[in-house]
Amino acid sequence: MLDDTLLDDPARLAEVDSAGLLRAAAMAGAQVRSTTEAAAEADLADRLDIGRPRALVFVVRPGVGRAVTKLLVALLAPSCPVPVVVSEAVPSWIGALDVVFAHTDDPADRELAAGIERASRYGATVVLSAPDEGPVAASVAGKGVVLAPRVPVPPQLTFARGLAAGLLTANALGLLVADVETLADQLDGEAERGHLGRDSFSNPAKALALSLADRVPMLWGLDPLAVAVAEHGAYALGAYAGVVCDAADYRQALARPALRRVVLAGSGERDIFADPDFDDAGPKPRVLLLAVHGGPTADAARHEASHTLPGAGIIAPGDEIAGDEPVRAGVLALRFELAAVYLGLAAGTMGGAGQYAPATA
Repeated sequence: MLDDTLLDDPARLAEVDSAGLLRAAAMAGAQVRSTTEAAAEADLADRLDIGRPRALVFVVRPGVGRAVTKLLVALLAPSCPVPVVVSEAVPSWIGALDVVFAHTDDPADRELAAGIERASRYGATVVLSAPDEGPVAASVAGKGVVLAPRVPVPPQLTFARGLAAGLLTANALGLLVADVETLADQLDGEAERGHLGRDSFSNPAKALALSLADRVPMLWGLDPLAVAVAEHGAYALGAYAGVVCDAADYRQALARPALRRVVLAGSGERDIFADPDFDDAGPKPRVLLLAVHGGPTADAARHEASHTLPGAGIIAPGDEIAGDEPVRAGVLALRFELAAVYLGLAAGTMGGAGQYAPATA
């Protein structure tokens, strides 16, 4: 059962969060800055000054890397002058003209290590966002760049680090122009807005957690960037709140007739004559429409979606903060991470909390 009074009791929240997960999530901006420092020290820009690559290959591994990759691809896809390849493993055709990027928090991922070793042997340029120990880091063998974590957080909360590493790689290759410094600043701002000391009326992460409590979340993106963030939101809710939710493209979601009927039926007013002992069929769906893109086309899509699903909530960080699309996507991803932790604390279902031991002074 959800103890919603916990969310507005900072002292109890701090006591219950014995693993320091709220503090760890709030270090997203620090993750971005430390990754930027690591890239500068590794001379990433010079190492990637190789001209236009034949292909940019994203290797997807379990964990937050899946949503990070989807977001980076969505950012690159509209105007990228080179092919962008997404693969579960390093392709067999990898060669000296290709660039390989991967984010992982598993230093012993032997499948990835084998692929990276082969890519390095064949002369491909490799950028790894990964711990600097174990078989994965060793597979680079000094022929690539390893952007190792410098801010210790649980692996479920490394989205900001993976995103920063990918953005810095794309920037260095001349394939994207992303403001990583503003990303770090806005993540700090979101962490402040989501601080445990703020009440649920002024705390967007707590408000989001309450809106999803005892509901089945339906996170539907109105644009490709929002879909990627929705998938990360679903991952975070599963990791820390034990909540299973649907993450999908809005139009694809509506293409499922039975689910669409359930959602529309659940968007009406509550029946005051309903008997909860007999009529309650379980948790009701809660649709949240996510939007990262801005501009007239995006506004029209939001208007159409809110008209089609009048009971849905809309989360559009562009209405609240200044920044480009990577910034808005990163802020929204952090909001879901904080909301997932708050929801897990209030419900007593902290999945994976024991994996993290905060540093002691």
